[in-house]
Amino acid sequence: MSLLNHNTLKKYDPSGMHKIYDAWPAIASKSYESHKDEIDFANIDHIIFAGMGGSGAIGDVFSSILSKTDIHVCVVKGYLLPKTVDPNTLIVTTSVSGNTTETMTVLDSAAKLDAKIIAFSSGGKMLKYCTKNKIAHRKIEMLHSPRASLVTFFYSMLGVLGSTIPVKKQDISESIKQLETMQKKISSSNLTKTNPSLDLAGWISGIPLIYYPWGLQSAAIRFKSSLQENAKLHAMAEDVIEACHNGIVAWEKKENVKPILLEGQDDYIKTKERWKILKEYFEKNKIEYKEVSSTKGSILTKLINLIYLLDYATIYLAVMSKRDPSPIRSIDFIKTRL
Repeated sequence: MSLLNHNTLKKYDPSGMHKIYDAWPAIASKSYESHKDEIDFANIDHIIFAGMGGSGAIGDVFSSILSKTDIHVCVVKGYLLPKTVDPNTLIVTTSVSGNTTETMTVLDSAAKLDAKIIAFSSGGKMLKYCTKNKIAHRKIEMLHSPRASLVTFFYSMLGVLGSTIPVKKQDISESIKQLETMQKKISSSNLTKTNPSLDLAGWISGIPLIYYPWGLQSAAIRFKSSLQENAKLHAMAEDVIEACHNGIVAWEKKENVKPILLEGQDDYIKTKERWKILKEYFEKNKIEYKEVSSTKGSILTKLINLIYLLDYATIYLAVMSKRDPSPIRSIDFIKTRL
């Protein structure tokens, strides 16, 4: 595929999704600074993040960045809460639209339990429910779509939950600063061969199979979802260690599948060993693969910048394939029948 130009971007992305992504660093900074009305939920040792789609991805990121803390984190993508809810549990329901059926069901169930609750949405049924039932709610603006609004909600939630979740302010500042650096490389102001998101988009063909280490799972799952929603492309994601015990065998049969390796700057030494062996296997069997490495920094910095790079690649891929990344007609079909 040839490189893009601004006329092609404008033609196939008429709603301007790429413009929102161009502004992600500024949006992240503004969202964090304008939502510092913290609520201190005391004695929390268990947090449940409930949400679907783009809202669910936010829970995945929080789960990753809190994985090495003393707080037990669950992510609910569905209708049911775990049986482990108790008075020391904080249930965080997120629906960018405010109308997500599954998340509203979770919120209603949570209201009947002895637990602490906070909800985030742009309004909708969630705001009305919380107002009626006197549940803590923070209204956050949706920008373009739930998936494009990830940094708006994520950094706003970091501000509101700052007294509850152990995330260093230094790590938050570092992540935003790195987003600014990344923006110069991947935004629509750099439609050249030096743009890593554009380069990745031009490489992708067939069915992408995303390999990831456990710590980068949320970025991999988000990438898979963005490929599906933006580029309208089938995609798969597998933990690299687990795949070496099963999925690797599938490569013995030639398929139209392309491996993408998401590697962390500070991957565990045994994971680095596994990457080396996997690449050796691919090269020996003449299987073309693509490596994408995270930036340096905290796990927050790594994840949010990796998501930024990968999300933008899916927008470029959609436009290069002459598809509008915004419409989600199949999801709309499902929702009209619920």
